[in-house]
Amino acid sequence: MKPPYIITNTIMTLIASISEQLGEVRAAHLYKPPTELRRRNRIKTIQSSLEIEGNTLSEKQISDLFDNKSVLAPQKDVIEVKNAIQVYNNLNKLDLYNLQSMCDAHAVLMDNLIDNAGHLRTTSVGIVKGDKISHIPPSGKMIGSLMSNLFDYLKNDDDLLLIKSCVFHYEFEFIHPFIDGNGRMGRLWQTLILKEYSPIFEFLPIEILIKANQEKYYRALELSDKQGQSTIFVEFMLGIIKIALGDLLKSQNVSLSNANRIQYFKEIIGSNYFSRQDYLRSFKNISSATASRDMKLAVDDGIIVKYGDKRTTKYRFESIK
Repeated sequence: MKPPYIITNTIMTLIASISEQLGEVRAAHLYKPPTELRRRNRIKTIQSSLEIEGNTLSEKQISDLFDNKSVLAPQKDVIEVKNAIQVYNNLNKLDLYNLQSMCDAHAVLMDNLIDNAGHLRTTSVGIVKGDKISHIPPSGKMIGSLMSNLFDYLKNDDDLLLIKSCVFHYEFEFIHPFIDGNGRMGRLWQTLILKEYSPIFEFLPIEILIKANQEKYYRALELSDKQGQSTIFVEFMLGIIKIALGDLLKSQNVSLSNANRIQYFKEIIGSNYFSRQDYLRSFKNISSATASRDMKLAVDDGIIVKYGDKRTTKYRFESIK
C-alpha cells in the first residue's frame, strides 16, 4: 500500500524552487565540494544528528575523533560518534533500496550501544516525551511486513525521489522499526535517498537545520501522526532542503579557488581542446583576467598544455585520469 499524503501547492512550489537551486548548483560547479569542505560538512552532519539524540560532543571533538585522536568525553557519546563516522564514511556501500543494507548500517551505528543492533524489533514499544507517551508505533509483529512494504514503495513507486525521501523518513519514524536509534537512522536514510537524487546531498549538512528547528521537526511528525498522512512532514523537510541549498549557494557561489575551478572544469571538458572563452562560460562569476590567470597557473604547473598563440590559443589537459 502506498503511504498516504497529498501533493499540495506548497509541495509543488518547494519542488520547483529546489529544482532551480540544483540547476544553480550544477552551473556553479558546487556538486562536488572540495575535500576539506566535505570533511567539515560531514562533521557538522554527525554532530547535529547526534546532538538531537542528546550527544554532548562538539565539532572540535568530533574532528579529533575523525583524526583518531583521544577525546575526553562520556564513553557512550564517543562510541556514538565513532559509529556514525564509520557509517557515513561508507555511505556509498549502502543499498538504499535494500532492507538488509539498512539493518547492516544500524548494526554499525548502534554497535556497543544496544542489544540486538541491526535487528528489527519484535516487541511493542511506546515513545515517551517528558512524562507523556507521544507515540505508540505498530506492534513488533507488524514490523517486518511494514518495512518490506515501505522499501517496496521506495523502489517501485513513480513518485519523485525528492518526495519519496521525505515520505520514507516520516513512515520510518512512524513505524519505529528498531528498539533505539530510529531518529538518526531516519535522517541517515533520507540523506542516502537524496544522494541518489543529486550527489550534492551526500555532503550537504541538512541535519544542522533540523537541529536548529528541532521543535518544528518533532511538531511536523506529531501533526502528520494526527492526520494519518505525511503531508505536513513532507512540506517541512522540503523547506529544510530548500534552505540548505540556498545557504550553499550564498556561501560558496563565488568562493571557489583556482585549483577547484581547474579541477571542476577538467571533469566537464575531459580530453577536448578548449579556449579561455570556454572556461569563462563555465565560471560566469569570474573576470577575464582571473580566467587568464587560472590558465597560466595551470600551464605553469603542468596541468594543462597550451597550443597556439593569442586568438588561436587552445588548451588541453595533460592527462585525464
